[in-house]
Amino acid sequence: MSRPFETKYRAVTAFQRRIGNPVLRRLPTQTLLETTGRTSGLPRRTPVGGRRVGNSFWLVSEFGERSQYVRNIKANPRVRVRIRGHWHTGTAHLLPDDDPVARLRALPRLNSAAVRVVGAGLLTVRVDLDE
Repeated sequence: MSRPFETKYRAVTAFQRRIGNPVLRRLPTQTLLETTGRTSGLPRRTPVGGRRVGNSFWLVSEFGERSQYVRNIKANPRVRVRIRGHWHTGTAHLLPDDDPVARLRALPRLNSAAVRVVGAGLLTVRVDLDE
């Protein structure tokens, strides 16, 4: 892993862990992805940006397989997504063959711009919703 990428990863994740995620998780309109902690077994909620298309929810992980929620998905793909204040259960799929840059063009602009600026090693995630 290159030094600039590692520095960027550490800075962004430190900010998200201490300031960004605790604030965003409290907003009732913020989309949340809830995974099960791979070690603790506890629910872990992460603010995400994405879009529901039919019975699927699409998002792009800004740090790919280094993201903690992606690691949790690899251990247990059953997740919940809060969209517009309503929780939906589903199964997450990591799509390394999908073009995440093209995918970002179809997702909400503000989040997509932030992912492009801070992200490296992008990875598309699709959640197939149960309903």
